[in-house]
Amino acid sequence: MSNSPDAWWRSAVIYQVYIRSFADGNGDGIGDIAGLRSRLPYLADLGIDAIWINPWYPSPLADGGYDVADYRDIHPAYGTLDEARRLITEAHELGLRVILDIVPNHTSDQHAWFRQALAAGPGSPERNRYIFRDGRGEDGSLPPNDWHAAFGGPTWTRIDDGQWYLHLFAPEQPDLNWDNPQVRAEFEAILRFWFDLGVDGFRIDVAHGMVKDPALPDLGLSEFSVLALEGQEDHPHWDREDIHTIFRSWRAIADSYPDPRVFVAEAHVRPGRLADYLRDDELHTAFNFDFLKCPLEADQLRKVIDRSITDLAVLGAPATWVLSNHDETRHVTRYGRAYTGVTAPMRDEGHPSDRALGTRRARAATLLMLALPGGAYIYQGEELGLYEVDDLPEEALQDPTWERSGHTVRGRDGCRVPLPWTGDTPPFGFGPQGSTPWLPQPEDWKSHTAEANQADPTSMLHLYRTALHLRRTLPDLTSKELCWIDSPNGTLLFQRGTGLLCALNLSDQPIPLPHGCRPLLASEPLGNDGTLPPDTAVWLHRA
Repeated sequence: MSNSPDAWWRSAVIYQVYIRSFADGNGDGIGDIAGLRSRLPYLADLGIDAIWINPWYPSPLADGGYDVADYRDIHPAYGTLDEARRLITEAHELGLRVILDIVPNHTSDQHAWFRQALAAGPGSPERNRYIFRDGRGEDGSLPPNDWHAAFGGPTWTRIDDGQWYLHLFAPEQPDLNWDNPQVRAEFEAILRFWFDLGVDGFRIDVAHGMVKDPALPDLGLSEFSVLALEGQEDHPHWDREDIHTIFRSWRAIADSYPDPRVFVAEAHVRPGRLADYLRDDELHTAFNFDFLKCPLEADQLRKVIDRSITDLAVLGAPATWVLSNHDETRHVTRYGRAYTGVTAPMRDEGHPSDRALGTRRARAATLLMLALPGGAYIYQGEELGLYEVDDLPEEALQDPTWERSGHTVRGRDGCRVPLPWTGDTPPFGFGPQGSTPWLPQPEDWKSHTAEANQADPTSMLHLYRTALHLRRTLPDLTSKELCWIDSPNGTLLFQRGTGLLCALNLSDQPIPLPHGCRPLLASEPLGNDGTLPPDTAVWLHRA
């Protein structure tokens, strides 16, 4: 059964592939399936359990592929369905499972359904698949309510016949009406299509936003809010109770396969609500955004870790840890910035980052994350020590936030720059020499290529490979328990199993290591006197 105590996904390390930026197989500057297939041995050697591929479906790419025009095909720039089948087969042969992204909150405005809705007119069954409403005011010229879109601007767009359609994100991403049985049946069929091709699971985009209050009441906010209002139990478009009926039907489909498929939710919800998505008959795991957004401070980290494990333990669900992804500033850059308040700045280009400090802290955070019970996600390039490219030329920016904010918010392109693989000059092996990647790579990434990392035994890549190998082979790291041990202020110390300790020093002074312990892996060299330096983590074996 997929919810058995030893199910693979409970402790899996899953590598996120932003396919457009992973590897370019044909030299057009865009990552593709051919490039990904050529790098599968690298991923297998890294020691991961699965890959998660960001949307690879046909799309106008108004939002990096999260505006899907056809859920049962491959974008021509990435390859073909036959290539996708071969990728899945080859990944399985290397012991890697394959997870896809599904985007159920909205489609592209180029999806056949939306084109049919525009043509059919008000009140039609075709239009009922989406959320169309008449406007307010005597002539209907005012939006149906006061909601704001995630990428800036209003969340309603008016069409030629006078009606408005809802889009929580860009106008090119009209929201589906999940009260419509056709919508529910269509996505169940889409799940089966890919599961039948051998896909092992799905990451669910905006899992908390699919269901809306049909009354569409005003929110009274001056700008977009990704989370429910503090204390508001009945938000009109986030985290509504009816969403769980949908996920129960999806879980039944996943469990109907001989090797049950799995789901991971992208769900931004209020504290204590995430567990509702992980009940036995719903989803399997969910990203831990509290951990990603937590400042690298010992007391804050311990609170987030304890809360995450405790909230999910009631359901027997594992925590799923993550440090970076395609929507957030890379953590090498985040951890090199000064913190303000209790949360880390996610996209704060106005604050400089100390790259050496950020790298040191990122190495320590990696050992912390991989020592915690549960699963973990690695975002492509973090194993190479890549940092946020926050000085991309304005003419290169493609994130919809850039345009929708009136060129005031640069958006997420800085964490999506194509990977450097080999060589001393761009494209650094991302594609054939002479090809031009879709986003420019920094010249100094020559010291961050996979090739350069491989040649340096102290590199970030070697740290990840060693940690992932130990995670697979040390029995203590397969236990579910975490036991905190008293340690000085600004530090964390905990035990896994019967003999493995993880120590993290985030204070400004070296600290002594526990007596009778042998170091297994440290994020930085230990002190000659056997102390743990600041901004350093170590795994220890207790004799």
